[in-house]
Amino acid sequence: MTSETARPWVLVTGASGGIGLELACGFARDGHPLVLTARSTERLAAAAAACRERGAPRVETIPLDLGAPEGAAALAAALARREIVPGVLVNNAGYGLLGEFATLPVEDELAMVRLNVLAVVELTKRLLPGILAAGPAGGILNVASTAAYQPGPYMASYYATKAFVLSWSEALAVELAGRTRVTCLCPGPVLTGFQERAGISTGIPLFSGLVPLLGVGAVARIGLRAFRRGRAVAVAGFVNRAGAVLVRLLPRGLVARIVGRLQRRSEA
Repeated sequence: MTSETARPWVLVTGASGGIGLELACGFARDGHPLVLTARSTERLAAAAAACRERGAPRVETIPLDLGAPEGAAALAAALARREIVPGVLVNNAGYGLLGEFATLPVEDELAMVRLNVLAVVELTKRLLPGILAAGPAGGILNVASTAAYQPGPYMASYYATKAFVLSWSEALAVELAGRTRVTCLCPGPVLTGFQERAGISTGIPLFSGLVPLLGVGAVARIGLRAFRRGRAVAVAGFVNRAGAVLVRLLPRGLVARIVGRLQRRSEA
């Protein structure tokens, strides 16, 4: 906390657009000072302006690649130089790769795992003392995906990274109960820049006609509501919640084959 506000600083990764930006704007409306980080300096500046318009008393931006081997350490060092101690951490940055595991470049796979998993763990570990010091006002909000609930052939590593984030978040919620909040937000398909980076066509044929697409604003509101209430997991949307239950009742092999067929359509 600072003398400027009784609300703790909120750090949002992947904050330049999509769900990350909407989450940042939600915390801005609640009067939190914000630290926004992403790779693009220009998009971060626009995101900061949007958060200020929505009531954030102070917004700092730190452009960097969190998926770089020293990304989390560099971000923690930048915060220390500015004497900012976040009480809330939003681990939103992440992306996926579409394709057969045997043919995807190993460098691309490892870079994705670093961002989706290793950076999340390292950044949380580095910032946890400040989060705990914030008491009931602090917390961790991790963004996973409904991909966490089943294996995903042709996006095998991506689905596995999100399964890690969900399982890890649920475990931390128990470990840290009574000291801070840990919420894992699991969006379904959402129209963001994710599809372009993953190599999925704009129409998202994997989900076309199967699952209604929620807007990023609606997903962020669901995540923020769950975080405020201290819920461990929030799956965005009724159909997605039903699907998350259904895939746990069906044989894993059957689910994997179905997802694999649908993913291959996405590659076409």
